[in-house]
Amino acid sequence: MPNELTIAPDHTAVRVALWRALHVRIDAVPHVFHDEIGLRLAAPEDDWQHRPDMDPRSTSPMRAGMVSRARFVEDLLAEQVGRGVDQYVLLGAGLDTFAQRRPESAARLTVFEVDQPGPQAWKRQRLTELGFDIPEWLRLVPVDFEVDSWWERLLAAGFDPSRPAVVASTGVSMYLTREANIATLRQISTLAPGSTLATTFMLPFELVGPGEHQMRRFAEQGAHASDTPFISFFSPGEIVALAEDAGFAAVQHISSDDLTRRYFADRTDGLRPAESEQILVATS
Repeated sequence: MPNELTIAPDHTAVRVALWRALHVRIDAVPHVFHDEIGLRLAAPEDDWQHRPDMDPRSTSPMRAGMVSRARFVEDLLAEQVGRGVDQYVLLGAGLDTFAQRRPESAARLTVFEVDQPGPQAWKRQRLTELGFDIPEWLRLVPVDFEVDSWWERLLAAGFDPSRPAVVASTGVSMYLTREANIATLRQISTLAPGSTLATTFMLPFELVGPGEHQMRRFAEQGAHASDTPFISFFSPGEIVALAEDAGFAAVQHISSDDLTRRYFADRTDGLRPAESEQILVATS
């Protein structure tokens, strides 16, 4: 473990939180996802809506992608809770606010938020400053992914591998090596039968339509500037095959078109999720 701990939010997590809030503030109703608590946590400058990465038009597909993937994961979680699942793991939790937005639902679960120690310490501090309790059922699990085993840390925090769980990992896979992604799939495939993984993955540039190329370059340049470059990309067929090889019993690819049909079909404002990021759902 490093001797010095930088207690600060992750830039990407802040951007996602701001996009969620921007959706509520500028997009037409009905909103796909409603979250302004992340904005309160981030506490940006007053002119945050004028940041280049918040441009209402040029970044709208990314904003739509963030809110639709969040909605999809929580819809999936609700479905699995209805089947008796009572453990929810967020790998790379960032500024996720499920526990604060939906405390009555969350209290039926044990929620494990796994994240880097510094950003998580910052989030814990901000939750306290805003008056949010950290109840016993919410476990903040700090993990230095470069030196720690997230699995061992999760077990130490009280995770029960003999009971089914929902594991969500959104906006993480592109920052990990191919080997780390495969290792994560293999580890999660060993969870109790009835467990579900929902993870996002980034398409290779050549599989993205030309209309999205400029935005994709913008996203990659921003990630590189933040010292968190995108390093792993998968085609849908490839990620499905890797999940099957890892041992999952059933695997499903959720495309951006699927999300559009599910959450944006009746919208007249043209808001649609970016094609670059897709979702994999795998059950054990």
